[in-house]
Amino acid sequence: MTRQQQKKGSDEVNKLERIAEQAQALGCRCLREEPMSRHTTFKIGGPADLLVMAETQKQLSALLRLCRESEVPVSILGNGSNLLVSDRGIRGVVITLGGEFSKITLEGETGICCGAGVPLASVCSFAREHSLTGLEFAWGIPGSAGGAAYMNAGAYGGEMKDVLCSCDHMTSDGELSSFSGDELELSYRHSAYSDSKEVILFLHLKLQKGSQAEISAKMEELMRRRKEKQPYDMPSAGSVFKRPVGYFAGGLIEQCGLKGCSVGGAQVSPKHAGFIVNTGGATCQDVQQLIEKIQQTVLRETGVQLECEVRACGE
Repeated sequence: MTRQQQKKGSDEVNKLERIAEQAQALGCRCLREEPMSRHTTFKIGGPADLLVMAETQKQLSALLRLCRESEVPVSILGNGSNLLVSDRGIRGVVITLGGEFSKITLEGETGICCGAGVPLASVCSFAREHSLTGLEFAWGIPGSAGGAAYMNAGAYGGEMKDVLCSCDHMTSDGELSSFSGDELELSYRHSAYSDSKEVILFLHLKLQKGSQAEISAKMEELMRRRKEKQPYDMPSAGSVFKRPVGYFAGGLIEQCGLKGCSVGGAQVSPKHAGFIVNTGGATCQDVQQLIEKIQQTVLRETGVQLECEVRACGE
């Protein structure tokens, strides 16, 4: 390592130390060199330089400004359910949202406001408790509400686009704003936030009055189908590939004889070929090599190019 590289590394460490000190002064909990494998559903990922838990808009605004002024990269972490984090980890600051971002309230008779840090399953349960229908499709999606809006999550014929009216967000300058309606740019596994640096704070959902018994029955049926067809009991990041037009990714992968195929601790699920599971000790490199093998094989044998739905993150 050259003297210049050593100096640059030392400068980065000093920046992070200053951010950690100021974050703690704001009342935020900070973890240095925190393994991301503890924060992703894949149970994969090296250390984040600094993981900070923000519980208020004031804390988050100050953190974003600090990072911008210090030229330190920022990543926002939800439930870690759609992430493949590098074995070398994530440089800079990773922020998680708790506190006021973990609350759910009613808005009028059929509306719900929820923080971005709330598990999507909790929002579904809240809707059921208040006899509100329209969100049943999301029962069992293992992400946060913010993550669901970020990627327009969907399943079983429903998607966030059907119920999401608007999102309040914060810019990288720490300023408050919002997107609503067409501004959200909701399409298949995409939103306006997918290509921006805004941080989703709150979601505003519009549902309909329904029968609590019927809502419960539908949720139970969808969960039964999930557990029956998907590797619900093993670490994964959900569906690995987006649905190709006119096909199902899992069907193509199975057709190519790749069901059960492994690289290291990563395996194409024997239960559902659209999932890659961590059988124990899988690395990011294992998963990436298996993804490449699947893509190359499917393209060669079917002519279909599979596009990843799982988001790669880190160094």
